[in-house]
Amino acid sequence: MKNLVQQEWSDELSKSTNGVILDVRTALEVEEGKIPGAANIDIFKAQEFIDALEKLDKNLPYFVYCKAGSRSAQACAVMHQMGFEYTYNLEGGFSEWSGDVEL
Repeated sequence: MKNLVQQEWSDELSKSTNGVILDVRTALEVEEGKIPGAANIDIFKAQEFIDALEKLDKNLPYFVYCKAGSRSAQACAVMHQMGFEYTYNLEGGFSEWSGDVEL
């Protein structure tokens, strides 16, 4: 897992041909907007979160964010324990995101 500030996170994502963006916020938070192309898996729904992760390709790079960066860091740690090799946590999360937003 790597903790990256927005510019580094965006740079890594743009270099990746098969990167997956994961939003681990609640559905209510996602309604306020999300990073374009992000898939939402709510980390607060623990079993659903684990079940969803088990269906993902562990060899792909995952770019993970939440509201402030703490839940996404936890998500990256869980993913690492499950065998995911490449996880990138967005420090500061969506609350500090200044890029494009999808509503």
